Amino acid sequence: MFRRDVQSLKDLILRNLRDQGLETPLMQKRLVEAWPQVAGPVIARYTLNTYIYNQTLHVRLSNPALRADLSMMRQEFVKKLNDAVGEQVITDIRFG
Repeated sequence: MFRRDVQSLKDLILRNLRDQGLETPLMQKRLVEAWPQVAGPVIARYTLNTYIYNQTLHVRLSNPALRADLSMMRQEFVKKLNDAVGEQVITDIRFG
């Protein structure tokens, strides 16, 4: 009798991405793309640029008042963004 090692396709793909060192960049890209949905359409309209550097999401906004308001809600956004991706990708957000 043959013993079959049945694995899900998702597990095989994730293991392959991890082995090639592509899992973290993929999760970072997903997190950056999730910013407009998590932040909402009004905040997304004022967002000029988003990128991740050293586990910190940098968000450049065109409205200084909005920047000050969002700075007080940083930890809430960190939790929502990490939940949207399904892993802890970032630890902080900087608004500039």
